[in-house]
Amino acid sequence: MKNLARKFLSEQDRTRIKEAVHAAEKRTSGEIVPMVVSASYHYPMADITGAITLSLPISLGIAHFFGESFWGLKDNMFLFIAVLIPLFLIFQEIVPWIPILKRIFAPDSQVEEEVREAATTAFFAEGLYRTENETGVLIFISVFERRVWVLADRGINEKLPEDHWEGIVKLITDGIREKRPADAICRAVTMVADMLEKHFPIKPGDRDELPNLIIEDRG
Repeated sequence: MKNLARKFLSEQDRTRIKEAVHAAEKRTSGEIVPMVVSASYHYPMADITGAITLSLPISLGIAHFFGESFWGLKDNMFLFIAVLIPLFLIFQEIVPWIPILKRIFAPDSQVEEEVREAATTAFFAEGLYRTENETGVLIFISVFERRVWVLADRGINEKLPEDHWEGIVKLITDGIREKRPADAICRAVTMVADMLEKHFPIKPGDRDELPNLIIEDRG
């Protein structure tokens, strides 16, 4: 899953997003930080589950095809085991290298939990809680999971309800699915600025406290 974040956006895409953030922060004292990570977690059980799921039917088929009676002959069971073990080991190495395959075996409940935890960790690790007016907003995009999480600091949460960000999340996830992530992120940044401008207009002497885009190949 390495390098998914790097491949997710081209250099031109990154420049566009940074420019969108720069323009947005000319209208509001809020600090908007899009962050793209390769994955929120490495999901080791997905590798095991995938390897078992893929190797089991193939092993059963080979044992049945090459034996007179799979259910009756001991030799067939030996053949089944002899085929299953190497196939399991092979698929356990293959699954991690094919994200679309690995996603099938990563439970949705775990994915949601891991992305939420990774976004929260990033919010504090990247200093979004330390802005002068407590107006940091993290747009966290986890490429492998195709999930988006938006977190805002206390100053914003006092003005805007948490479900206020659902439209932003949908906009970006739809953009990822339609293979136009940069367009969606730029639009999302503009929408966040629209939301913040009313409550947190730009102030004299306001400075850019945080990066306008973070790319991290975690996972």
